[in-house]
Amino acid sequence: MEENFTPIDPIFLELGPIQVHWYGLIIGIGALLGLWLAVRESERRGLHKDTFVDLVLFAIPIAIICARIYYVIFQWDYYSQNPGDIVKIWNGGLAIHGGLIGAFVTGYIFAKVKGISFWKIADIGAPSIILGQAIGRWGNFINQEAHGGEVTRQFLEGLFLPEFIINQMYINGAYYHPTFLYESLWSLVGLAGLMLLRKANLR
Repeated sequence: MEENFTPIDPIFLELGPIQVHWYGLIIGIGALLGLWLAVRESERRGLHKDTFVDLVLFAIPIAIICARIYYVIFQWDYYSQNPGDIVKIWNGGLAIHGGLIGAFVTGYIFAKVKGISFWKIADIGAPSIILGQAIGRWGNFINQEAHGGEVTRQFLEGLFLPEFIINQMYINGAYYHPTFLYESLWSLVGLAGLMLLRKANLR
């Protein structure tokens, strides 16, 4: 039986030729909140408050490029036939593994240049990365991507999910596991664990 649902419009705002996509907006919010968290902790740890601001000016664009490259490599059957779509990141398609590799390398080089311990940078930045991941996965939700295998509507209702999530998981005639939600929630659990460890070390 075909369901009659209208998926969420991936475009948040349209001003003439300018389109602001939910995907980019959500990723941006995650990055800003992660930066705020890192700046707050870096000041407490004795680093200049602009240290992470300077770092993200390099890390974010490099991480996005690496995340896209990683995704395109593993979807090469499609992109080799549609090379013009490679740059269309607003349609989704950023692999966290590639982003982490790019951020790791950038952070390492940045720490060496600035004469700061890389492990100190990593320790401060880890909760921010997890927070950004928890928020960013909702961009995948809007784009109806990064979902799991096929399930029934009854299964999703059994998870006591809000109706808007269940409906958005109806893709091309079938319902799918909301793996974006699973990862988002587990990321929040990981964030809570890191913050508790951080608080314990302050005592």
